[in-house]
Amino acid sequence: MYDICCIGHITRDKVVTPQTEMYMAGGTAFYFSHAINTTPVKYLLVTALGESDLPRVAELRAKNIEVMALPSTHTVFFENTYTGNLDHRTQRVLQVADPFTMEQLQPATASIYHLGPLLAPDMSIDLIRLLASKGKVSLDVQGFLRKVDGQKVVPIDWADKIAALPYISMLKANEYEMEVLTGQADPRTGARMLADWGVEEVIITLGSKGSVLYHDNTFYDIPAYIPRQVVDATGCGDTYMAGYLSQRIQGATLQHAGEFAAAMASLKLESSGPFTKTTREITRVLQHSEKTMPVV
Repeated sequence: MYDICCIGHITRDKVVTPQTEMYMAGGTAFYFSHAINTTPVKYLLVTALGESDLPRVAELRAKNIEVMALPSTHTVFFENTYTGNLDHRTQRVLQVADPFTMEQLQPATASIYHLGPLLAPDMSIDLIRLLASKGKVSLDVQGFLRKVDGQKVVPIDWADKIAALPYISMLKANEYEMEVLTGQADPRTGARMLADWGVEEVIITLGSKGSVLYHDNTFYDIPAYIPRQVVDATGCGDTYMAGYLSQRIQGATLQHAGEFAAAMASLKLESSGPFTKTTREITRVLQHSEKTMPVV
């Protein structure tokens, strides 16, 4: 039995910022795994990728990350382009991986299953129901709101949301994803609506403006900690959720888990690649960094 099992595709990523152009591994599976690996939880990654990218799995295992690697015809290939505002990006999908199946996931056992779909077909509602029968389900919803039209990523609503959300214990959406899901621009209104649809803990991230959590009719305002420099926002949401879930499974309150997660995300902003910082550095951010509170 694992504390947390993340399910998602490792990707090949091309990341373009005003300063740099880089090629690297990516996806929720990649960024979440590195961040959770800095915490004491017992962790398993379930991923799927093409044979030519199996060295990526070997690299993760060399860092003592346990991986169940499933075969896929292709590896997902994303191109992420950031302008001067790192809260926003445009994407193209140059290659798509095979979806996960119920048969593949049947052996995995965990207290929390964190789902990181990258595209709408990655995971079915039947798969979500299966996992919910075995543990709590955490979802980063972004992939269910993406449709590939040619190579362009276009936003869509999640067709199965009303049927699926009662099986989701924790859901993370940024403010734009929340608006697509709910039709609401106000984070508090959107969070209440998602809770009414069945989600237990709603996490709405607001980029440099912080985040808002909602559980049991109570809101928790989480600050954004101002980084010393802003280098690369790719993987910040995945790093946030690694911090949040690692704290929640250890019994932390929502407020503490959110603040810990926000500090990890701030540190991630300061460098390219996945999160590699220590608990001491997270504590420094929590105790000494300037912060901005959400304005909602």
